[in-house]
Amino acid sequence: MTRVAAIDCGTNSIRLLIADISGGNFREVLRRTEIVRLGQGVDQTQQFDPEAIDRTLAMVGEYAGQIRAKGVEKIRFCATSATRDATNRHLFIDGVRDLLGIEPEVIPGEEEASLSFIGATKEVPGNEAPFLVVDIGGGSTEFVYGSSKVEFARSVNIGCVRMTERHLKSQPPTMDQLMAAKIDIDAAISEAAEIVPIRSPSTLIAVAGTATTVAAAALGLPEYDRYAIHLSRIPAAKVHSVASMFASMKREEIAALGYMHPGRVDVITAGSLVLSQIMLATGADEYIACETDILDGMAWSLVESE
Repeated sequence: MTRVAAIDCGTNSIRLLIADISGGNFREVLRRTEIVRLGQGVDQTQQFDPEAIDRTLAMVGEYAGQIRAKGVEKIRFCATSATRDATNRHLFIDGVRDLLGIEPEVIPGEEEASLSFIGATKEVPGNEAPFLVVDIGGGSTEFVYGSSKVEFARSVNIGCVRMTERHLKSQPPTMDQLMAAKIDIDAAISEAAEIVPIRSPSTLIAVAGTATTVAAAALGLPEYDRYAIHLSRIPAAKVHSVASMFASMKREEIAALGYMHPGRVDVITAGSLVLSQIMLATGADEYIACETDILDGMAWSLVESE
């Protein structure tokens, strides 16, 4: 048995998974998600804001303490979209290295896609393949197609934070803002579809906070329940309805929803719009909401060579 830790640092959130892995057995020890908005303003400035770096490194320090306390043997830290885009990324990378004592990885979108695929498909029956795994992040969205392994993958820049900062300047957004966002999203989906056969899978799986929050809304949950959400099947009509609901609500109304993470209040309208447009583009009747994702793929990758 090997105790491993995986930290996924995206545009909006930083997440920690500690797990025990032995052969094909996986036991979750700890899983945390904190919204730090590392990518605040990166789409406009191409640089990290110093305050965003400070609050993210503060959370890395907290995670480092938990990793030490749990006796972790192997660690992997992966940074994704915002860190790929930021010209001053070294300031953040150096800070992570000092806190964790390992070399942080700034992974390309294709590797991010592959790790998400591994994590997302572990618990879905193989007879439902081929799969299309969609990972809607803060800065980018990954489209990954395959059966037992990745066959096609593409990362495009339509994350929930990026679309919010670029288009949705008010809550509720105006019709013009929504239309501009849809045009941007559809263009990126078309770009992904040049490589990934998005209309060919038997099963669409969506991972990460946007997809699971939309699932919570569609299921009518009074509070966030990852066990009720995991592997739930959400009809396309429900996705469109939830996206329309968020687009019509005031910020304080979204914040009052029992299942809504405080750090997702400002970006869920854009995120749900991305998911809604993906449902339209793929023609899928439903998606499977999956609570296992890139973090789980990272954890598995730490024991692959054993």
